[in-house]
Amino acid sequence: MTDRASSVGKVVEVLLGAIAIIASLMLVGLMAFLVVARYVIGFAIVGLHELILLFVLQLYMAGALIAAQRKNQISVDWLSQRLGGTGIGRLHDLIVAVLTLVATLFFIAWAYWMLAWGIERPQTTPALGLPLWISQVSIFVCALGCAGFAVRDVVLAISKLRGRI
Repeated sequence: MTDRASSVGKVVEVLLGAIAIIASLMLVGLMAFLVVARYVIGFAIVGLHELILLFVLQLYMAGALIAAQRKNQISVDWLSQRLGGTGIGRLHDLIVAVLTLVATLFFIAWAYWMLAWGIERPQTTPALGLPLWISQVSIFVCALGCAGFAVRDVVLAISKLRGRI
């Protein structure tokens, strides 16, 4: 991996980590506030669930990108472990990477159609009036990021297959 790719990877890692930490803190803070307000003070805050769900989605999408970046997605690796670093094992890695890329391309299309629909027919949450496209944008960005990591995995698999790595 080149120095430039390594530095870009570090920036992406720090950015995703910051998003995950901020979303986690907001989620925990708002949830604690909701519990204290409702059960200790006896005061119900309308719309707080909507805001909490917004941060839940941001955290979920950031987590998906972090897993894709670190190659920590849930996978069945029995076959890849059996094949090891052989030529067939490297071919297996390429096939898995290509299939992952194809799946992420479908994810991009679905997320784009959902976002386009949300912009064309804008809707808001009932209590706070938050636009639903905010959540749809985070899903679309996650789809793009996952596709970017899938392209990286295909390039690395091709390099390994050719014996360059």
